[in-house]
Parts: sequence; C-alpha cells; structure tokens
Amino acid sequence: MNNGKRRQGKKRSRQGKWRLIILFLVLVALIAGGIAFVLNYQDERDYSALNSQDKKNKQVKVKDGDDAEDVADKLDKAKLIRSKKAFVHYVSSHDISNLKSGYYLFAPSDSINEMVKTLRHGGASSPLNNQETITVREGETIEDIAAEVGQKTKFTKAEFLKAVNNKAFFNRLKEAYPGLLDSEASSKNVKDIRYRLEGYLYPATYNWKDSNNARELVNQMVAQSYTQLKNQFDTIKDAGLTVHETLTLASLVEREGIDQDSRQTIAGVFLNRIDKDMPLQSDIATKYALKTKKTNLSNKDVQSSNPYNLYKYSGYGPGPFNNPSASSIEAVLNPKDRDKNYLYFVANLKNGKVYYSANYDDHLGKSGDLEEGNTAVGDAADN
Repeated sequence: MNNGKRRQGKKRSRQGKWRLIILFLVLVALIAGGIAFVLNYQDERDYSALNSQDKKNKQVKVKDGDDAEDVADKLDKAKLIRSKKAFVHYVSSHDISNLKSGYYLFAPSDSINEMVKTLRHGGASSPLNNQETITVREGETIEDIAAEVGQKTKFTKAEFLKAVNNKAFFNRLKEAYPGLLDSEASSKNVKDIRYRLEGYLYPATYNWKDSNNARELVNQMVAQSYTQLKNQFDTIKDAGLTVHETLTLASLVEREGIDQDSRQTIAGVFLNRIDKDMPLQSDIATKYALKTKKTNLSNKDVQSSNPYNLYKYSGYGPGPFNNPSASSIEAVLNPKDRDKNYLYFVANLKNGKVYYSANYDDHLGKSGDLEEGNTAVGDAADN
C-alpha cells in the first residue's frame, strides 16, 4: 500500500511539473506574441524618415497600375523607407488611392507622408537623373523652374527670369505660335503680370544642351505648350474663355484638386463664382501674390492689395499662378456639377476628400466638422 501511494504521489508530482512547464511555455508564447504585436504595431505606424541625415536622391519609377504594395516594394529595394508595412498602412489608413505614375527622386531623409504627397501630384515622364535634361513639373512656378535651371544647366536663374520677361522675345514668340499668347498680350491686366510666360511653360522634360542660351530653352517649353493647346483653341473659344483665362483657372485647379474628378468639380466652382462676379478666394492665388509658401494665411494676408490676391479682387487676376498640366486644362474645359450651383469647397488634408457647398452656412458646417489643421478652408471660401 505504501509503495502504491508513493508511486501515485510521484505521478502527480510529474504531472504537476508538466503543467507548470506547459503554463510557463504558454506564458512565454503570450509574452512573445504580445511583444511581436507591439513591435508590428509600431512598425506599421512609423512613418518617419529612414535616415534624416541622408539627403542623397535616388530615382524610383512608378508604373501605371502600380498599387501601394508595388510602390512600397520599390522604395524598400532602393533603401528609401524604414518599413514596407508602414508605407502600405499610411496609404490605407489615409484612404489614398491616387498614387501616380512617373519618375521620382526621393532621399532616405524623406518621411513617408512627404513621399506620398509627392506621389499624389505625379512624377516626370522621363528619367530625372539625366544631367542633360531639365524637368518642368506640373504646377511649378516660373521661379521654381528658374531655380532648377540655375542649379542644373549652364544658364543662370537670372538669365532664365530675364528671358521669360523680355518684351521683344515675348512678341517673337507671339508671332511664332499664333493664338497662344494673343489673349495675354491684349489683357487689360497685362501691366500687372509678374512673369509674361507664367503658365505657358509646358510641364515636360527638356534637353537643355540643345539650347545655346536661356531664350532657346524657354522657346522649347513654349513650343510644347503650343503643340498641346493649338487643337483646343476652338474648344476654349466655345467655352467663352480665352487661352489666358483658361490657363489661369487651370493653374488654380492644378494646386487645389487632388485628382481629375475633384479638379473638374473645383473648376465648376470657380466658373460659378466668376459668373456671379464673386472673388475666387483661392489661397493659391494669395500665396503667389505674397510670394509665400506658408500653410495658413492671416486676415492681413488676404487683404493684400497685390493684384494677384483673389481674396480681394474678383475676376481672373493678371494671369496664371503656375504652369498647369494638360489634365487641369482639360478640367477647366470640361467642368463637372455646375448645375449643382456649388460656390464653396473645403478639403480634408488627411485623406484628400473634398466637400462642396452651394451656400455659405452649409460650407461653414462642413468646415467645422473637420479637425483643425486638416482643412483647407480658404479654398474658394468667404473669409
């Protein structure tokens, strides 16, 4: 009997030990799983730059049809991002679906949100690391272009700016490309135009080594605008617009919209306001007037007497505020939802969604529903 009890006691002891071992292993697994979950959670939400000190650009090509995972894989292979998961999570959590194709230059010092912002605007149609080319990007101003010309070509920034404002050169271009510059030349606001060729330098990649001077490089850009626009001159006229007015509205639509759908509806908002003789009240115009890139404008800013300040003045202003893309020009010529009488819009800067209103009270309500710092309330809104 005693031997039997001892055997049973040993058996229970062994069973107890195994239970403790199993419990210990379960606890270890749970802890390991918890740590893995936390690390994965942190990894997915770490949108910071891979190396804030490494500003060396690397070229990445995004193809038509590439989704967020495809782009993340390319950025990861180029050693530009900290985590593929973080990139995909950022795109998904911000409900972004419009990453555009093209060639891009990114550096390890770029954060994921900076990269995504650039990817939503679109890349160059040709490689960017060719030392013999210069790229005019969609929505760039002449000053932006001139700065890059000064950095990457044998021409200086000053030479380029002088060329785009040379009256005799402008008149030669007007004769060379009939119908393109005529409406600007006859504009009642011509004396207020900052740069005569703003809006007329077509976004594309150009071989600057083919040019003997800055004027020849500018001529390449204007010639491309003529090539792209000449078949639309009749359409522009039928829309009741001039080429100069079309490019002016397109330059605002370029920077206000985030995709073709929003560009077309925003174009409709601007045209509705023009019809009612209401100021367009676009922040893009006022920032151009003040030569500032700050995010938020003050009450003093929007009271500026600069003729480009479309908070204060109705109409189109002197002319374009940047050099718009073909898609933005197309949006102006094919606006959407004009029959809904929208006069206001506000954008959620987190996900890019745009809300439209036909009256100011409704606009204020939609603006108030968005978190502070994530809205662009000044876009076509009363101050």
